[in-house]
Amino acid sequence: MDLALCVMSVWLAFSIRVGAWDLFSPAVGLVIAVAIPSWLIAARWCGVHRSIIRYAGGRAMIDLAMACLLLSLPMMTIFMFVGILNVPRTIGVLQPMLFMLLLGLSRIAIRYALVEVLHVAQQKRGSRVAIFGAGKAGQQLGFAIRHDGNESLVCYLDDDVGLEGHRIDGVPIYDARDVGDLIVNLELHEILLALPSVPRWRRLEIVAQLQTHAIKVRSLPSIANIMDGQVSTRDLRDVQVEELLGRDPVPPNEQLLSGAITGKIVMVSGAGGSIGSELCRQIVARHPSRLILVEHSEFGLYSILTELEEHLGKDGLTQIVPELANVSEAAVIARVMERHRPQTVFHAAAYKHVPLVEANPIAGLKNNILGTYHCCLEAERVGASRFILVSTDKAVRPTNVMGASKRVCELILQARAMGKSGTVFSMVRFGNVLGSSGSVVPRFRAQIAAGGPVTLTHRDVTRFFMTIPEAAQLVMQAGAMAKGGEVFVLDMGQSIKIFDLACSMIQLSGCSVRSEANPDGDIAIEEVGLRPGEKMYEELLLGNNPQPTDHSRIMRAQEVRLDWRELSQMLAKLFRALDAGDFDSAMAVVRTLVPDYALHSPSGDAILEQNLRATGS
Repeated sequence: MDLALCVMSVWLAFSIRVGAWDLFSPAVGLVIAVAIPSWLIAARWCGVHRSIIRYAGGRAMIDLAMACLLLSLPMMTIFMFVGILNVPRTIGVLQPMLFMLLLGLSRIAIRYALVEVLHVAQQKRGSRVAIFGAGKAGQQLGFAIRHDGNESLVCYLDDDVGLEGHRIDGVPIYDARDVGDLIVNLELHEILLALPSVPRWRRLEIVAQLQTHAIKVRSLPSIANIMDGQVSTRDLRDVQVEELLGRDPVPPNEQLLSGAITGKIVMVSGAGGSIGSELCRQIVARHPSRLILVEHSEFGLYSILTELEEHLGKDGLTQIVPELANVSEAAVIARVMERHRPQTVFHAAAYKHVPLVEANPIAGLKNNILGTYHCCLEAERVGASRFILVSTDKAVRPTNVMGASKRVCELILQARAMGKSGTVFSMVRFGNVLGSSGSVVPRFRAQIAAGGPVTLTHRDVTRFFMTIPEAAQLVMQAGAMAKGGEVFVLDMGQSIKIFDLACSMIQLSGCSVRSEANPDGDIAIEEVGLRPGEKMYEELLLGNNPQPTDHSRIMRAQEVRLDWRELSQMLAKLFRALDAGDFDSAMAVVRTLVPDYALHSPSGDAILEQNLRATGS
């Protein structure tokens, strides 16, 4: 095509210069004979034919201009400065200029045919989308959508009223405040948020605005995750539940994160769990000399070990050691501690699913309390400098066995911290972790994907939420600044109503909530009643005396403690009852240790009867 255009540019140059069509004269043939090889050399030198025309932009046009500039050098030298009989001197200038014009027009025409015409049929079959945000990220996303061809870009939405009525590559821009009417009038199926750099409060406002309409919403990741401004439709993801939190993520203090880890021997119990595995990822990134993974689940240990070895342990700075062990077995944990003699221990091993522990209280108490007891004493015996317990907000005025067991675990560490120990004991207490095993979010997401209904215990239940990385960072930072016996809690802002969370997830998936006010909605929300041991509202503090720490969003709670001598006697009774499987005696000790524990917990016979009914026995 370019060779044909080269010949055409010579004809046009002669015709413009002499005022007549002279296509086959010897002079024309001579100019063509010089222009074609000169162009082939210039085009190869500038890489003109390596450009993919459907993606050609400003850079491709610059390459064309450079090639034509190179072409003009021999043309001007031969025909303008040296001179050839019957060839006007201005041909050396006219031909490269006309050739550049023809090359540019040809590529524009081809790109239009490939991008616009051939994709029209595909776009008509695809979903109709709007991009919220007409900035750089939105424009690049629009460019990607138009080339992808699987969706039809209908319009842009933007807060800047000065952009209303303008167009970006032919696509109109509308005022974002009219989104409700636009969804109906333009028959939009989906809105894509291209707002990677807007502040969180504004993003929350936009999400809340879109929630009132039954339309699916997807979002680009944050600006930190977009490299060099290159945006693809593959970067789009569903709006994450984390973005619906009523607060910004807690920023980590890197000095605190590394304080108890870098260059040290670190042990993580429960390394295969949600919190334990994230702890391991972040610990390895801060280069301990050795990381011991203690886990009772073979599959859980295999999963985190494989991930760390493949992705995080390649630098060779950290030795990763797997230990398949049950922390509630005294002899086992003693051997593990003696073998590795860790300097920092993160104790995340626990049974945490409230209904399961409520139905299996002996197993829950054994695993949680004995595991903490043995790990705590053995870590102290081998000279560990820090021991950090992962606790829960359910330990505050508990109404279930799991919460009560975690409060006893806290008492054990607080009692040991009161003695003359070389180990600094501390506890970290936080709310529900988004995306962890047992979290409501994965269950809601699966129920929405299945078409509903979404089930929740009670429409007025509220919970505190945080992300898994936040939880792991909190544990690590608290461990670094502990002095001994503190309970650290996160300033988690306002608690979130689970019913509102379910509504938001349904609406942002493009569906509507079916209710009495909207009987034609897509997905219903059903209340199934509070499960055994569940609370309507969770708390983070037993008292009202939180103290500030070196981190602006982490508080220190000094709470009621027991003397080790008194506590150890009570624990001995508890352990004998657990070994005998005596539920009532065990719970009597737990209620003595945790006087705030609700007195309406079921008896062992009631739990057995409940289990038999559930299994149909």
